[in-house]
Amino acid sequence: MDKLTPQDLWPLETYARMRGDFRARVMAHKRGRQLKLGEHLRLLYEDRMTVQYQIQEMLRIEKLFEEAEILDELNAYNPLIPDGSNWKATLMIEISDVPERRRRLQEMVGIEHRVWMQVGSLDRVFAIADEDMDRSTEEKTSSVHFLRFELSRAMVAGALEGMALQAGVDHPACHVAGQVLDAGLQTALQGDLAPVH
Repeated sequence: MDKLTPQDLWPLETYARMRGDFRARVMAHKRGRQLKLGEHLRLLYEDRMTVQYQIQEMLRIEKLFEEAEILDELNAYNPLIPDGSNWKATLMIEISDVPERRRRLQEMVGIEHRVWMQVGSLDRVFAIADEDMDRSTEEKTSSVHFLRFELSRAMVAGALEGMALQAGVDHPACHVAGQVLDAGLQTALQGDLAPVH
């Protein structure tokens, strides 16, 4: 999947005019790229459109329009776009009750490294987490993490051939048995992969 360039982004004034329509399209697109894992975890599988929206929103909120500022945002967010041999996802730990969230984030230290995906009956692939910076300490984990699931050639080929995809979590404080992805999400994730030659 091609990375975004400054030419792919709308100037602030243009984006202000079209933001409502674009946001509605992105929200519908994101709904088809999410997976709820257990009671409190959600994966949003990122792609070019979700990342473009994130960058456009950051430029809008921060009122950034200088070329160097735009390049900084592209450099920060482009790594979230899949490279053809992986899936990239934002992991969100969603617990609305603040005291419970604080307690659970202490129990879930390291959970970002225990989220896995599997293609058919091939080996599980555990996430490579937070490559840009650590989001956890020894005392607690963050409620948001950025994950990369790096696939072997056989996994890419199997996913493209339609082998079932599943995901789960193998952590003492939060175990989620393998959940088979629905057909819509499986098709979306196939679109993130490049054919193996």
